[in-house]
Amino acid sequence: MRPTHLLLAAAGTGALVLASIGFMGGRTKPVESNPQPDRRVTRVMAPDPESPEPLAPPDPGRIEAAVEKGLQYLRRTQDRTTGAWIQNVGYKYNSDYVMTDRGVAHVGVTSLALMAFLSGGHLPGRGEHGSVVERGTDYVLQVVDPQWGYVSANGTRMYSHAFASLFLAEIYGMTHRDDVKEKLQLAVDLTVKSQNQHGSWRYHPNSPESDMSITVCQIMALRAARNIGIRVPKSTIDRAFDYVDRSAYKNRGSEEYGGFKYQEKDRSRTSVPLTAAGVATILHSGIYEGELIRAGIHFLKNEIPVFNRMHGGRDGHYFFWYGHYYAAQVFFLAGDGDPELWNWYWNRMSRELLEAQEADGSWPNSAGPGTAFSTAVACIILQIPNQFLPIFHR
Repeated sequence: MRPTHLLLAAAGTGALVLASIGFMGGRTKPVESNPQPDRRVTRVMAPDPESPEPLAPPDPGRIEAAVEKGLQYLRRTQDRTTGAWIQNVGYKYNSDYVMTDRGVAHVGVTSLALMAFLSGGHLPGRGEHGSVVERGTDYVLQVVDPQWGYVSANGTRMYSHAFASLFLAEIYGMTHRDDVKEKLQLAVDLTVKSQNQHGSWRYHPNSPESDMSITVCQIMALRAARNIGIRVPKSTIDRAFDYVDRSAYKNRGSEEYGGFKYQEKDRSRTSVPLTAAGVATILHSGIYEGELIRAGIHFLKNEIPVFNRMHGGRDGHYFFWYGHYYAAQVFFLAGDGDPELWNWYWNRMSRELLEAQEADGSWPNSAGPGTAFSTAVACIILQIPNQFLPIFHR
């Protein structure tokens, strides 16, 4: 059941017209409590000029080979003892990644790595990489707190809880395993109980502060769980969507128009990752038309060329990976009704990813948890057209 205000948005009724770990970068605003340096070139500067001829997509065989190299890298680097991926646990601070624990099992990265395998049709105990998925699934199930429901280990935070919950929802939808359902319900209950007065979430359960990026992660997990029959109060999702709606810049005269803000404050920063996350959330709700969907996509098309030059390629900053995890969903879902929109994104992004892949099959990650994180996200993006994951179904 869609929230009422989103149905109004889809119909274009009234003023409420809508346009969808810490891995978000953006522009600093004077009231921001945790400011980030403004590394973004403003939109008054023209992005990359379009080529005289549209870019052609890479050969599908090259993409398939790159994905398989990436999955083989993830397979080799899975910890044989725990079934997890060993990465650096930490948090975003300005444009840096502050590590709180080095070289430990990372719940969020493990969940993303497993979703990379699911995106290729590999299930626990089935398929070429079935044993990898089975070991990883066992690890995620083991770190769900049996009383509290918090999915965390080695200091990981609500980002990892959300990615783990999303992964369990995808696994349960594909396998209908009772043990997965039980742990998933516990995780969902923790998320529901932790929603604050803003309708939002932040780094830790029950935090009173708001955060757009973490909220979007929770919404995605809750919707995936609700879609496969897990108990999720409709009021929780409605309140979260209200928060996302309030986070959109709706003033046509603003330079930030079409963007989504980090926190519910005047002049809070916006960015490619935040805006992609906001627009993706709305598209996943089943809303495909609306003024701010169009404005959000326009914002992304203007910003992505500069964003990629600053954070992509051999840099592979976590801004880049987290931003394109959601941007790929935006352009794929919106591209169902406008193939040229998907082609604009896919032909550029798939080429960029092919060029950035290392010889060992990994993708670089200069700031962030590590190369299992970047490789997982790259493989997920390159396999979105497969539509094996329910969250990527058009």
